[in-house]
Amino acid sequence: MRRLILQMQMSVDGFVSAHAADAPWQVWNWGPDWTWDARLRQDFNATFQAIDTILLSRKMAEEGYLDHWARTAEQHRDDPDWAFAARIGEVRKVVATSRPIEPRWPRTTVRRGALPDTVHALKREDGRDIICFGGAGFAGALIAEHLVDELQLYVNPAAVGAGEAIFAGHYPLTHLDSRAYDCGVVIHRYAMRQV
Repeated sequence: MRRLILQMQMSVDGFVSAHAADAPWQVWNWGPDWTWDARLRQDFNATFQAIDTILLSRKMAEEGYLDHWARTAEQHRDDPDWAFAARIGEVRKVVATSRPIEPRWPRTTVRRGALPDTVHALKREDGRDIICFGGAGFAGALIAEHLVDELQLYVNPAAVGAGEAIFAGHYPLTHLDSRAYDCGVVIHRYAMRQV
């Protein structure tokens, strides 16, 4: 069975977004100036080689995730640091939603219905692991339903004081690995214990 990997940027005080909109807390904000160090870039790219499906929230898809990375892949076609952007375009994308939307992106399907049903169906399919991107609400729902197999928390060297969190209860975790990078980001990987 395939695993669902949830990857999130996080502040050191545990928030995945800041209430103060002008608080630049992420080392890299996904824009053109990539401030991650070379080793983190390499590890991030390796993550995308190990998966063959991306699970997205409807909001993430509609707010431009796929369009942004398609443009980025085109702009950095021959740069190995940006290989992940091309990989996003190559792999299958699944948008989980309870509302109807039109899948206007290549290699993208829309799955309407209950989130657990969507995730369990994806996990039963043959293939590599699934990586998931979405906001706090989507991530929190995946965690609350015990659908996540691995958390990859990209902890940025900043505290924001208040914001949105992804944990709304007690969840036992098993530490898998932690890596610190010169740019200040620390990636913590945890297996979520299934109940």
